[in-house]
Amino acid sequence: MVKVRPRKLTKRIYVGNVPVGGGSPIAVQSMTKTDTRDVKATVRQIKTLEDAGCEIIRLAVPDTDAAMSLGRIKKSINIPMIADIHFDWRLALEAIRQGMDGIRINPGNIGARWKVKEVIAAAKDGNIPIRIGVNAGSLEKELLQKYGHPKPEALVESAKRHIEILEELSFTNIKVSLKASNVSTTVEAYRLFSERYDYPLHIGISEAGPPFTGVIKSSVGLGILLSEGIGDTIRVSLTAKPVEEIRVAYEILKSLGIRRKGAEIISCPTCGRCKVDLRGLVSEVESRLKNIDKPITVAVMGCVVNGPGEAREADFGVAGGKGMGLIFRKGEVVRKVKEKDLLDAFLKEIEN
Repeated sequence: MVKVRPRKLTKRIYVGNVPVGGGSPIAVQSMTKTDTRDVKATVRQIKTLEDAGCEIIRLAVPDTDAAMSLGRIKKSINIPMIADIHFDWRLALEAIRQGMDGIRINPGNIGARWKVKEVIAAAKDGNIPIRIGVNAGSLEKELLQKYGHPKPEALVESAKRHIEILEELSFTNIKVSLKASNVSTTVEAYRLFSERYDYPLHIGISEAGPPFTGVIKSSVGLGILLSEGIGDTIRVSLTAKPVEEIRVAYEILKSLGIRRKGAEIISCPTCGRCKVDLRGLVSEVESRLKNIDKPITVAVMGCVVNGPGEAREADFGVAGGKGMGLIFRKGEVVRKVKEKDLLDAFLKEIEN
């Protein structure tokens, strides 16, 4: 297993009842992909995310109608909500009135200082944290002119500008993100920021892409940061259903031994010794176990020769042979069954 450095001790803030930073467990979050003005559809999606293990949810707030829907959504869900605001300070004020647990807004982008003061005053009154969300795709023009393109130093300088605005107003209930679609840029930006500040960090690779490439980019980038002890909340950004973001996030955390949730499936790539439909078996096992919360390790192997030995540390395992299969626990064979009964017998063993 990769040696993970101790987490950097950042300031602790609270998003609703979820602690962020200060040694708290790394929180898994996502963002709704529904129209926020459609309350029923948005609540339905959030409920699905809750079931998958999402701990914080962020919603886009593009206009007043969306902002006015936030309170009704919040009453119907169980996890903290963050309102994602751009440019219009009035939407931030309304989101706070609607009872949001946090807002994502860059204070330098909402106009005159008095507007920023109003938002900060409201956030202070509600004890609501603000996430400064720096994105390579929306850097200030002068920073792009200074650095030529979105370099890591440019992202950090942008974050510094926004932080200073809040600190001058005696507001430090802050979380920060510095995202780019380029893995190297993102990783280096977080490294630089982490060296200089102790504000908690929300980490992610922005616009990572469709599932295949997006999972790879997110796993590489977030895996590097997490292994270096950087990151207090995590989001995997995929062009896919948001529940897939949650599943991938937990797999990344699980692979580094940081958090364990649900089944970890070990399976062999198959070879000429395989005499069963292993891909079908793995797919079915994964599908049937995807909603369990208990952290267990499950091995699905294609060979009765090496299967139990190769997966000796698994809590439960199955190894297929010609017309039959072995079910084992901690490397010890407990049952031998016909291939047609293998899946059901294996799942029953896990349930028992």
